[in-house]
Amino acid sequence: MPVEMLSYAELGERLKISPEAARALVKRHRWPRSRANDGKTLVHVDLTEINHSPINRQPQAQAGQQLVSALKQQIETLQTELAEMKVIASGYRADFERECERTNKLLAELLKATTDTMGAREKAALLEGKLSMLTQPWRRRLVDAFTLALPQVASSPRESATAPSPNSAAA
Repeated sequence: MPVEMLSYAELGERLKISPEAARALVKRHRWPRSRANDGKTLVHVDLTEINHSPINRQPQAQAGQQLVSALKQQIETLQTELAEMKVIASGYRADFERECERTNKLLAELLKATTDTMGAREKAALLEGKLSMLTQPWRRRLVDAFTLALPQVASSPRESATAPSPNSAAA
């Protein structure tokens, strides 16, 4: 039962595993450890008692290469989808711009129609006023015409009758 003191790298070489795997194995089996003078960790292990057979795995380069190829394929798929979405979005954009132009034209027509309507209403009100004047008796029209022409006479007819006129005072 020879006990040897090995570093993680040396233990990995003996067991044909990486130094990280050797460290994990030591930790899992709780083998005693100590520090060497150079700062490295030494493991007290009896290699005759170790029944370790490394698992044959694919080299990391092949697994990494498969991952890279899968990611490249995914990127190509996403780029194709992006191109399709850009085409769809440009179609929607064209529809949007066409509808904006149509809305602007309709708004201009609405404003013109509103202006025309307001002008027609004003003209109708003016004509209604003239018509109401014409339907009144001629005496009433005459009084209204004088009232509009001479507002100062219509506002105080009694004052002008009782007050001396400026022409009579000069005489």
